[in-house]
Amino acid sequence: MIDDLFHQLRGASVFSKIDLRSGYHQLRVKEVDIHKTAFRTRYGHYEFLVMPFGLTNAPVAFMNMMNRVFQPFLDRFIGVFIDDILVYSEMEAKHDEHLRTMLQVLREKELYAKYSKCEFWLREVTFLGHVVSAEGIKVDPRKIEAILEWKLPRSVSEIRSFLGLVGYYRRFMEGLGCVLMQEGKVVAYASRQLKPHEGNYPTHDLELAAVIFALKIWRHYLYGERCKANVVADALSRRAVSDLRAMFARLSLYDDGSLLAELQVRPTWVDQIKEKQLNDESLVARFQQVKEGGTSEFGLNNEGVLCFRGRICVPKDSELRQSILKEAHGGLCAMHPGGNKLYHDLRELYWWLGLKREVTKFVGKCLTCQQVKAEHQLPSGLLRPVKIPLWKWERVTMDFVSGLPLTASKKDSIWVIVDRLTKSAHFIPVRTDFSLQKLAKLYVAEIVRLHGVPVSIISDRDPRFTSRFWQKLHEALGTRLNFSTAFHPQTDGQSERVIQILEDMLRGCVIDFRGSWEGYLPLAEFVYNNSYQVSIRMAPYEALYGRRCRTPSCWTELGERQVLGPELIADTEEKVRIIRDRLKEASDRQKSYADLKRKEIEYSVGDMVFLKVSLWKMILRFGKKGKLSPQFIGPYRVLKRVGPVDYQLELPPELDRIHDVFHVSMLRRYHSDPTHVVSVAEIEVQTNLTFEEEPVQILDREVKVLRRKSVPLVKVLWRNHGREEATWEPEEAIQQQYPHLFGPGLSTLVGL
Repeated sequence: MIDDLFHQLRGASVFSKIDLRSGYHQLRVKEVDIHKTAFRTRYGHYEFLVMPFGLTNAPVAFMNMMNRVFQPFLDRFIGVFIDDILVYSEMEAKHDEHLRTMLQVLREKELYAKYSKCEFWLREVTFLGHVVSAEGIKVDPRKIEAILEWKLPRSVSEIRSFLGLVGYYRRFMEGLGCVLMQEGKVVAYASRQLKPHEGNYPTHDLELAAVIFALKIWRHYLYGERCKANVVADALSRRAVSDLRAMFARLSLYDDGSLLAELQVRPTWVDQIKEKQLNDESLVARFQQVKEGGTSEFGLNNEGVLCFRGRICVPKDSELRQSILKEAHGGLCAMHPGGNKLYHDLRELYWWLGLKREVTKFVGKCLTCQQVKAEHQLPSGLLRPVKIPLWKWERVTMDFVSGLPLTASKKDSIWVIVDRLTKSAHFIPVRTDFSLQKLAKLYVAEIVRLHGVPVSIISDRDPRFTSRFWQKLHEALGTRLNFSTAFHPQTDGQSERVIQILEDMLRGCVIDFRGSWEGYLPLAEFVYNNSYQVSIRMAPYEALYGRRCRTPSCWTELGERQVLGPELIADTEEKVRIIRDRLKEASDRQKSYADLKRKEIEYSVGDMVFLKVSLWKMILRFGKKGKLSPQFIGPYRVLKRVGPVDYQLELPPELDRIHDVFHVSMLRRYHSDPTHVVSVAEIEVQTNLTFEEEPVQILDREVKVLRRKSVPLVKVLWRNHGREEATWEPEEAIQQQYPHLFGPGLSTLVGL
C-alpha cells in the first residue's frame, strides 16, 4: 500500500503534511460494542467510548474511515496512511485549492488536526520514512544515520564487523529480491519471504519465481515495454537444453573403407505424428501457411514435421496423445512424475491446444499414482472437539501403556484412566495377560469405589475394551462406551497426552532414583494430579477437592479454611462452572489453531475412495523393500457418513476383521477411468490396518565374516514374491520370529 501511495506522487513539486490529533480517539465506538473495550485496574472498571490503541482491527477500521472520507480525492492530490495526510500538487496555484478542499473536508467530518505537527507549502517533505521532493524519493537520512556515521573500516576484522551489521538478518530470511533498473539507475526494489512450499524449489525454479514476482508487481511499468538489457543472470538466461530423445544409429562408408557409426536423437513416434498431421485440417492449413511464408511461429524441422516455435505439433488424435502421455508418465524413463513436472517436460518437445489441461487430468486419474503417491496437502477433516462434561468423573477416557520392563510383581503395563472435566487421573499397574474379570474388579475397586459409575467412557479399540464381556459389564452399570475412530488415536488425545507425561515422569524417576517403575507409580499419580494444568488453569486435585495438596516444597502456601453446608455446595458448583468455561475456551482455541492447518473435505454415499495403510515395523523385510509397498489400498465404496468426519466403507471379505468406520484423514478420493483394472491386493492387512509380508521358505544360508565376528544369514522367500525378490536376513532374528521355518527340511533347502 505504501508503495502504491508513493507511485502517485509522480510530477508533484509542492507538498503539505497534516497529522490528526489523537487520531484513533476521533472515531467513536458503537454503543453495543463499548463493553468489548472494558478493562479493569486497581482504580476501578473502565470502558472506552472512542476507539483505543491496541485493538487488533483498530488500524483497519481507522484506515477504512479515512479512505471513505477522502474517497473523491485519493490518488489525485491526497494520500492517506492511518492518521497522516499528504497533500501534493504539481504547481503552487493548484496547491492552494487542494489545501482548501482538504481542510473543508476535515471541518465537515469534524476531524481535528494537531497544528504543531502540520507542515505546509514544502518543496521537500518527510513522509513514512522517506524524503519526497520533485527530484524523486529517497531514504530518510535519520533512518540510516548509524550506518552513514560508521567509521571507515581499516582492517579485515573491522570490515567483517561492518558486514555483520548490515547483513545480520539475511540468514534468517530466505526470500526473493528484485530490482527494476533503467539506464543504470534503480527505479524500484521489491522483496518477500519464501512461501513454505517454495523452500523446496531448486535454484533455477527460485530464479524463475523471482522473475514472475517482479513482473506481477511492476506490470504497470513493464507492460508493452521492450527491455534490451539483462545484465544479471536469471532463469531466463540459462534455459535448459531440450530433453534427451530416442536414438538411432546410421553407418557411413568413406573412401578409405572405414566405417563410422553416427548417433542421432529422434523421437520414437515422429513418423506417426508426421503421418497424422496430414489428417488434421487445422495443421494442414498451417502447412500451407509455412509453404507460402505467411507465418513466423510455425515451421518444418529437418524431418519435415510441422513445429510450433520449435516444438512438434501433435494432431487431434486422442489415441496418439494418450500414448505420448502414457510413455512420458508411466514409462521406465519417467517413473510417474507429478502433473507440473510432466507438463514442463512435455512442453519443451510437443505442442497442442489444451496440453496442460490434458496432462493434469491424465496424472490425476493415474491409478498407480493414486495408490502410491504420498499426500503433500493439508490434512483432511476439521477438528471436532468432544463434548465438555457437566460434572466430575462423569465422562472418562482410558488407555493402556504397554511394553514396560517386567517388575518383581510381574506387572508390565499401566492402565491410565482420566476424568475429562477435572483432568484428574489414576495409574493402575497391570499385566498384559490379565483376564477381563480381573480388570473389571480393578475398575470397580479403583474407580467406581472412589468416583461412582461414569456416564460414558472413551477408549481406543483395544480387544479388551471391545470384548463382549466388557460391553455387557458396562451395559449393566449403565455406562455408554464410546470407541475412538479406527486408526485415529487423536479421538482420545487426552489419554495419549497423559501417557506421554507419565512416561516422562517414570523415566526421570528411574534415572534419578533407580529402582522399578512400579514403586514410583503412586508418587507419579500424586505429582500429576497436584500439578498445574493449562486447560483448566489449576491442578486436578484443586478441581476435584477444592484446593491443592500439601507437598514438602509448598507446605505453608495452603491455609486453613472450613467451608460447610450450603456454602460448600455453592462453592463446588461455581468451581465446576469455571472449569467448564475454561475448557470451552481452551477447546475453541485448540480448534482454531488446528483448523488453520487442515482442510475440510466431504464424501457422498457411493463415492469410491482409497484407504491408507502403513507398514508393520516388526517385519524385517520392511527395512528394505517394504517401504516401496503401496500406501493406499482399494478403492472401496462409501456406504454411510457417520458423524461429521467419519465414514463407513464397504470392505471386502478379506478385511472383515477390521472395523469399517474411518476418519476422513484415512481416505483419498478415487478418480476413475475406463482403462483402470483394479486387481486384488496381494497383501495381508492386519487388524491395526498395517500389512505383513510373511516368509514362506528358507532358500539358502551363508555366514558373513566381519572383522571380529561372523554373522549367519539366511535367504528368505516371501509370500506373493518370486525367488528373484528373496532377501538376506539375520538368521537369529528370523528364527526368533518364525521358528517353524527352521525344521528338519532346512538342510535340504540349502544350496538350491
